[in-house]
This record gives sequence, C-alpha cells and structure tokens, in this order.
Amino acid sequence: MTTDAIKAQLTLARPLRRKAAEGIGLNSAAGHLVMVLLSIVCLFPVYWMVATSLRPANAIFETSLWPTTMSLENYTYALDSIPILRMLINTLVVSALTTVVQLLTGLLAAYAFARWRFRFDSLVYTAVALTWLVPFQVVMIPNYLLIAQMGLLDTISALILPNFASALAILLLAQAMRSFPKEVVEAARMDGAGSWRILWGVMVPNLRGTIASLAILIFISTWNEYFWPLLLTRTADNSVIQIGIQMFMTSEGNQWGPLMAASTLASLPVLVIYIVLQRQVIQSFMKSGIR
Repeated sequence: MTTDAIKAQLTLARPLRRKAAEGIGLNSAAGHLVMVLLSIVCLFPVYWMVATSLRPANAIFETSLWPTTMSLENYTYALDSIPILRMLINTLVVSALTTVVQLLTGLLAAYAFARWRFRFDSLVYTAVALTWLVPFQVVMIPNYLLIAQMGLLDTISALILPNFASALAILLLAQAMRSFPKEVVEAARMDGAGSWRILWGVMVPNLRGTIASLAILIFISTWNEYFWPLLLTRTADNSVIQIGIQMFMTSEGNQWGPLMAASTLASLPVLVIYIVLQRQVIQSFMKSGIR
C-alpha cells in the first residue's frame, strides 16, 4: 500500500473517530445529567426536612423552597421537650455494641462454616440462612417474653441482647472466607498457626473491606430500628432517638417543626458516617444486594 493511500485512509478515518468521540461525549453528558436529576430528587426530602425545621410555627406550612424567616425555636422546643442528647447517646451505644457483637459472632461462626467440616454442617448452615427469611415480627413476642422473664424491660441491655447474632453477618463473612486463598491458610498452618491465629492474624486483616462494609450496614440498620425499642422501653431516658421522634406525633396533631428538628438531629450522626466513609457505605449496600 502506498503512502498516499495510507494518508487517504487516515483522512477518511478522522471524521469517523471524531463522530464516535462526540457520541461518547454526548452519552456521558446525558448520563451525568440523569444522575444529577436523580440526586436532586433523592436529596430534596432531606433538604425539606432541614428547611422545615428552621421555619417558625406561624410559617411551618409555607410552600417556598427557602424559609422567608428562619428560627431555631423548633430545636429549642425539641431539646426541652425530650432528652434528645440522652437518646442519641443511647442509640449510639446500642448501635455500636450491636455492631461489635454481631461482627464477633459472625466472624467466629463464618470461620467454622468456611474452614471446618463437621456432621450436618450443611444442614446447620441452611438453618442459619433460613432464619434470615423469618420476619422479626414473628419472633418479637417470644423475645419480649424472654426479656420480661429476665427482668430487663426498659434497659439498654434488652435492646442489644436479642441481636447478638446476625444471619446476614454470618452468610456474608462465610462467603468471603470461602473465597479466601487456601494457599495462604495452608502456609500459615505449616508455620504452626492454629485456627484462632489464622482467623485473627491472617483472615481478618485481609478482609477489612468486607468487615468495614458489614459494620456500616449493621450500624445504620440498628440506628434506624423502631419497633423493638418501642416494645421494650418505658421511659424516655432509656429509649432511643427513633422513639423520641415519634413523641411529636400525637392524636391531637403532629408538631411538624419540632418533629423535623428532632429528625435532623437524628440524621446528623449517620450523615457524618456517610460523608467520612462514603466508599465503604456504597460497597456495603452493593455487597448486600441479595438482601
């Protein structure tokens, strides 16, 4: 092929490449536009919650996007009406301890299912998986009766005790451990490491991404729990923030300003976690997509 023919082909190919690049650019711009619009739709309820919490009582039903007059009276009223700070601390303690305990029991059970072979192991694993499909409302009353017999009603311990183990944590960690390279485990055994050392010294450090994602998912799920604390708690000082928010909804009418103020305060810790650990939060929901 002559030099002139090559130049002619290159000249003809340039417009095609330019059109392809323009098409890709338009598709990318359209995709980003759709993402921006969806983000606005998702974030608008959060914005409206904050904006409503800043409106005074006489302007609570304004339809303007931004409050014409702003006031912190709703936050003052909410803080004076219920012990919000105490409830936030209770919720943080319950969520943190539940996360730690479920990760601990999940790691131990997952290692047993992934690395040990024992009689009826498949049957036990299936039973654990089936408990994942049982709605909490089915076991709520038996758990309540057990907590009542133990004398733990209206205590923080009662909110944590029935959540010591999680089928989601066991299944997710077991799957991650089964895909862990067997060569690494065998090398550790040849070096004289036992099961305990292999778990905490070899597997856990290499599964930090999965563990972090699972921890975030458990923490957020526990933070948003409502029915179980509603059934167990009797006083505001031993309750969680979700119950505190419900206190502004009565048969006589809803106090929308204080309700939105309390909801904003309840959302702040989770929003901070999301901002700091955004990548892990997204990965946690992606890895639990079968839920």
